[in-house]
Amino acid sequence: MQIEFLSLLIFSVFAIAVLYSSVGHAGASGYIAVMSLLSLATTEIKPTALTLNILVGSIAAWQFYKAGHFSWALFWPFALLAVPFAFIGGVINLPAHLFKTILGAVLLYSAFRFFVQSKQSSHAHTPPKWAALTSGAVIGLLSGLTGTGGAIFLTPLMLINGWAEPKRAAAVSALFVLLNSAAGLAGFMTNQSALPSYIAPLLLAAALGGTIGAYIGSRRVQSATIKKLLAIVLLIAGLKLIFT
Repeated sequence: MQIEFLSLLIFSVFAIAVLYSSVGHAGASGYIAVMSLLSLATTEIKPTALTLNILVGSIAAWQFYKAGHFSWALFWPFALLAVPFAFIGGVINLPAHLFKTILGAVLLYSAFRFFVQSKQSSHAHTPPKWAALTSGAVIGLLSGLTGTGGAIFLTPLMLINGWAEPKRAAAVSALFVLLNSAAGLAGFMTNQSALPSYIAPLLLAAALGGTIGAYIGSRRVQSATIKKLLAIVLLIAGLKLIFT
């Protein structure tokens, strides 16, 4: 990879990690958007996004937990079936054109949900167990297929249905992302064992960005404006994947 592209990718990973971790996400959809815009190979995009997700998800989960926002009772019904289904999704390698179409749809869906999230009420009620289990399985499979951690679906789902307040949704999503990404990467590695050679500097950038963003998001700022900015990035990348 040329030094100019690598520098741009490192800076983008840092910025995405800051923004996403501030809302309890690990950044996979953002990393995927940037790597797609830089025309990287689809075989490199998925494992790179999942690896960065594991790191940033770990940092975000810890920061939101320390801030007192995590709920085990809310988390486990979503995670129970999500993890094995994420592994199954990680094993499956989709054809390149189908991968791009699905990925583009995921990003467009994420953009829409980010806009919607900022308008939701902060009042919450416990989700039905069957709904949480079913949603977790579907999100887990999709996260494994596309190389995302699933927070781009889980957080909007919880907020729109009134199942969690924003900070609690962020805390649950962070750990959800960590487990799903690890399962998805494990599934992917059953078919391909090597990560891209340029992964090390990306990990450093993600660690720094994730630490900053998760600290700010769990203790300091509101995330509505950040979500709207992210939605614009995801919208552009999703349209590029679908129509090019």
